Amino acid sequence: MEDLTEFVIPFVGLKEGQHSFAFDIDTTFFNAFEFSDFNHPTVKVNLLLDKKASLMNFSFKAKGTVGLVCDVSNEIFDFEIDTNLDWIVKFGDVYDDDHDEFLILPHGSYQVSVAQPIYEMIVLSVPVKKVHPGVLDGTLDSALLKRLEELQPKEEKLESNDPRWDKLKDLL
Repeated sequence: MEDLTEFVIPFVGLKEGQHSFAFDIDTTFFNAFEFSDFNHPTVKVNLLLDKKASLMNFSFKAKGTVGLVCDVSNEIFDFEIDTNLDWIVKFGDVYDDDHDEFLILPHGSYQVSVAQPIYEMIVLSVPVKKVHPGVLDGTLDSALLKRLEELQPKEEKLESNDPRWDKLKDLL
């Protein structure tokens, strides 16, 4: 992962209380994580940092769009991102990032990078199965979808009475 210096927050000079930050996320951000599943992402992340004496509470709010490839039709579409994340930074003896909800920084630290939680928040807000909205409501006109409809198995009507069972009914 490349160094994303614009996502490093030097908290040592900040007074206790709330501080706001804003980040514009685009393709270069995801390239730093070697993640190329999004086409032309444009996401605005607002961060509210509530600094206290013994910990810091980060509240992230992300809103924007990312271009995805539909798993059904292979068409590119814009997916709306609207998500948030609360993240706590505590201070301790050693660095510990094993938990999803909080991070422990060693005493004496003076800055923290918010790139990883922003990356995870956006990537995890995308569903596993990506389906174009036009596929769901039937408005997408795609050659692939037409071909899938042609290849769909035809329903056969079953006879109401199977003649093999009629012979068994005669035994009664």
